[in-house]
Amino acid sequence: MKIHESITMDRVADAIEDAHRNLTSPGFCISCGEDADGVEPDARGYKCECCEENSVYGAEELLFHLS
Repeated sequence: MKIHESITMDRVADAIEDAHRNLTSPGFCISCGEDADGVEPDARGYKCECCEENSVYGAEELLFHLS
């Protein structure tokens, strides 16, 4: 799976840490790199509001692909 270069392990880990404090559900579009909110942790292939590709993944799901 090709992941946008702006999505790094540090960025995803920071989003997960912030989510625990703020009770949010972060995700990222692996096509364009945009943040997404309200995404289940194990989300795969949700539609991106920015680029309209079906490539939004939950932050926790991305940890498996980045490690």
